Amino acid sequence: MFKPNLYLTNMSQAYFAKAEDFVATQIFPICPVLTDTGYYYTFAKGDLARDNVARKPAFGKVAPALMGQNDNTYKCFVDQVLVGIDQLAQLNYQRTNAPGVADPRRAKVRFAAEQLLLHLDILFAKNFFKTGVWTNEWTGKISSPNPANKECLKWNDSNFDPISFIDERKTAVKQSGRRTPNRLALGAEVFNALKNHPAVLERIKYSGSTPNPAVVTQNVLAQLFGVEKVVVMESTYNTGAVGAENMEFICDSKSALLCYATPTPQIDEASAGYIFTHDMLGNGKFTAMSQFEGEPGTHSEFIEGLMSTDMKKTADDLGVYMKSLI
Repeated sequence: MFKPNLYLTNMSQAYFAKAEDFVATQIFPICPVLTDTGYYYTFAKGDLARDNVARKPAFGKVAPALMGQNDNTYKCFVDQVLVGIDQLAQLNYQRTNAPGVADPRRAKVRFAAEQLLLHLDILFAKNFFKTGVWTNEWTGKISSPNPANKECLKWNDSNFDPISFIDERKTAVKQSGRRTPNRLALGAEVFNALKNHPAVLERIKYSGSTPNPAVVTQNVLAQLFGVEKVVVMESTYNTGAVGAENMEFICDSKSALLCYATPTPQIDEASAGYIFTHDMLGNGKFTAMSQFEGEPGTHSEFIEGLMSTDMKKTADDLGVYMKSLI
């Protein structure tokens, strides 16, 4: 039986992630910087919040108010990914006018670009979404939690009220940090638990109809929790060595982060975190893609991806990390 040795041109199998799955830049703003290292100002919260106005004495004046100022630093490090292309093998595709779906150069450019996004999420998890980063850290308990020890019931417990709990945390952050949290990052399992939680379902049960039943989405949760944005940390990666596969969520699927963050870099406003980015090649971007020839005689070329960032917690009192919630 004749079997044509042809490849489909309108379909291929590749496990590239959806662009919206990468979450690092959805929580904290990107702050472009001119140099890879430098300083930024931090004004003392205590001085700004203290009542420094006093009754003027007759024929005299009050003492000058203090407005403390500190310096903090950032340092953007360059990360790189390289992927090679065999030029001799590439000739086969060029001479036969192979479709784009079969072009290894096309696939490897996308591979390198996605590697940078993947690494950015890994940096986010290491710098923001883990235990020990935020002073205000809560832990889920199966039973008898002690709020004095920053403990709460597991979020999949029907007796737990997630909305009241988040309201309490928002109020506490507002009191200590002068900003009400506006962003909530949820681990994948935490999001699934909230979608089926009685306290959440009870509040939306009359918002649907038979043809359009009520559905718990990220936008619905944002409205219930009173935040601008709810982001589900769904990006995944392979923790196995070359030749092995062990797929994991990059961010802890049983944790959550509540914080206040500005949408863009701001002057005279606090943000729980920033992603400092350095335009290392002068192309207006903190990521860069390039292509260059390999050593003479190798008949190879390389696709290069570069990224220069520093993820930094800039206001500890504007973040609440919650772990072991499921």
